[in-house]
Amino acid sequence: MKKTLYTKFILAYVIFAFFGFLVVATFVSSMTFEHLKREKANALYKEATLIANTYASDLYNNEVSIDTVQKQLDALDTFLSASIWIINPSGRLVIDTSKPLDIDNPVIVNHFDPTITAGSYYTVGTFFGMFDEKTLSVFSPITSNYEVKGYVVIHTAISNLTDSANSLLTISYILLVILFLLSLIILIFFTELVYLPLRKITFATEQYAAGNMKYRFQVDSADEIGYLAASLSYMASEIARSEENQKKIVANVSHDFRSPLTSIRGYLEAMIDGTIPSEAHEKYLGIVLNETQRLTKLTNNLLSLNSLNSNGMFLEKTDFDLNQIIKNTAASFEGTCIKKMIAIELILTGEIMFVNADITKIQQVLYNLLDNAIKFSHRDSVIKIETTEKHSKIFVSIKDSGIGIPKESLKMIWDRFYKTDQSRGKDKKGTGLGLSITKEIIHAHGENINVVSTEGVGTEFIFSLMKSEKSNDE
Repeated sequence: MKKTLYTKFILAYVIFAFFGFLVVATFVSSMTFEHLKREKANALYKEATLIANTYASDLYNNEVSIDTVQKQLDALDTFLSASIWIINPSGRLVIDTSKPLDIDNPVIVNHFDPTITAGSYYTVGTFFGMFDEKTLSVFSPITSNYEVKGYVVIHTAISNLTDSANSLLTISYILLVILFLLSLIILIFFTELVYLPLRKITFATEQYAAGNMKYRFQVDSADEIGYLAASLSYMASEIARSEENQKKIVANVSHDFRSPLTSIRGYLEAMIDGTIPSEAHEKYLGIVLNETQRLTKLTNNLLSLNSLNSNGMFLEKTDFDLNQIIKNTAASFEGTCIKKMIAIELILTGEIMFVNADITKIQQVLYNLLDNAIKFSHRDSVIKIETTEKHSKIFVSIKDSGIGIPKESLKMIWDRFYKTDQSRGKDKKGTGLGLSITKEIIHAHGENINVVSTEGVGTEFIFSLMKSEKSNDE
């Protein structure tokens, strides 16, 4: 779009001006002349008819003299700016207001034929060779006792009509120029409101295409162009944020993989070169096994999260007893809870509580939340798991009395690999993906998950599930 849109608009503007002048010079000129010719012919015909019915008729009826009629027609000649003739059917000129006639030398119009008008009342030409230039001639017959005695013919030069038409065309040209200049306002508006903002947008897209996602621009407009600019700017900021997140993910993945791999390599090399005696191999092989389990967990979480993003989440919804799933998940942490002297208190609604959800995915949610609660709880503390029923929803709460989450970190805990204040973390084996996966699973069910936390007091996660239509009394 470089300089082509504006050029095309200017070209269209010039073409518009050219054809405007062309139309005025041809069609309008011709139409104006024809209109003036018809108007003039009509006016002269009315005068010729009036003369034929009065002065000329009186002349042929011998009621007035030829001199009297000549004087009257001379006055009309001046008024009409046209020469008035009275001519016999034979072509002999009786009266000519443009010049005096010599009785001894009569003027004869050779080949005079009143039918030259071809059904009209006027004709254009030299009038049987009587004029050197084109003339508009109007006929009106002089009748007496139902007999044509002669004709009143009024002539006016076509050049007079051409001058009048040109005067009107001059006005048309002036109006066209004024309209052309006024239409420049459209060009100015186009430049300011369309072209310049589009240039900003085009330059911005070039910057983004070159990888400069930090380029910022602004288009102050509330129309579609302003919306396009805002959308483009927002898209660039989202891409930039995505790139930053990608870099963080790569850095975090690299760090989380490098640490256990370094430990595994160090312990294995120490066992091979004898730094670690053979009797201690079992202990350190256990450490190596734990590190490999950590790598496996990280890999599985990455694959799981990537699958959620690329293909969406496929849910196999069934009706199951949520209370039993909660009990089973809590039981799986029995060993860990004994080591940390942590108790899990279950406050469940009813003996059984059927929900409609993907049982495997909900087990994963419960496992991730309970694992986090145990990880950040103090020794000799209690973790409460509670279910409540509201309308057609079941709300599950997992509440600990651990270290809590700083207020500034609450909105970021759902981000991948985010770990709140890692220097204080008691468990360095976390991947930072558990809560991201948990949120994706709950949202895939069309439900919500929220967190309430106070630093130094504890944290509570609450998520909802759709209650099953299956009777809980079964």
